[in-house]
Amino acid sequence: MNLNQVTISSLDVTKSTAFYKTLGLNLIVDALPRYVRFECPDGDSTFSIHSIDKLPEGNKITLYFEVDNLSKTVSELKQKGITFNTEIKEQSWLWTDIDLNDPDGHKIIIFHAGKNRKNPPWRIN
Repeated sequence: MNLNQVTISSLDVTKSTAFYKTLGLNLIVDALPRYVRFECPDGDSTFSIHSIDKLPEGNKITLYFEVDNLSKTVSELKQKGITFNTEIKEQSWLWTDIDLNDPDGHKIIIFHAGKNRKNPPWRIN
């Protein structure tokens, strides 16, 4: 089994599309204003956004996007006007990450884990 698609809800798909394009995702399906699909610049994953009238209450989804060079990516995104909630942080689980929110409040973690994402020292066999 391979997780290859994540879909989130949005009150304004057009606004969210611009945001995710700024993050570097490649738009591959444009059915604005109700739906869009992106492919990630690395790997085979796709990501889509669909229009809704009301966002769900409570916890929203958290999206994780891994990059090879977190400092460089964050610097480039800041130059494009992206605002982050935190600074880059080394985590106890051996990932380096930073977080932000998309226009609908979904939490996004941009991180670098390398081999530790799937093979941390405490991985079970």
